[in-house]
Amino acid sequence: QVQLVESGGGLVQAGGSLRLSCAASGRIFSLHAMGWYRQAPGKQRELVATITTGGSRNYADSVKGRFTISRDNAKNTVYLQMNSLKPEDTAVYYCYVDSAGPRWWGQGTQVTVSS
Repeated sequence: QVQLVESGGGLVQAGGSLRLSCAASGRIFSLHAMGWYRQAPGKQRELVATITTGGSRNYADSVKGRFTISRDNAKNTVYLQMNSLKPEDTAVYYCYVDSAGPRWWGQGTQVTVSS
């Protein structure tokens, strides 16, 4: 069993910044890709950013140039630095971790961007 604990969400004005963290613990033997999804009210969950163990990154077009994903393999933690936030970034953000077994999910953290 792997547990993911997210932190860093909150309320911010448009143009502001937030940094999300997601720490994995438990029966961790090897972690593969890590990343973030988000889900806004009434919308489907969408992929925001991913990062491999080697550091290769991919981003949704809507966040390119504004969000940066990073990871600390020693701490089994993935981060999402979000700059120049827009009201349309408002959503619940979920981190995930891929392993040799199933994909593990965090509980979600609310990000609200006011205009």
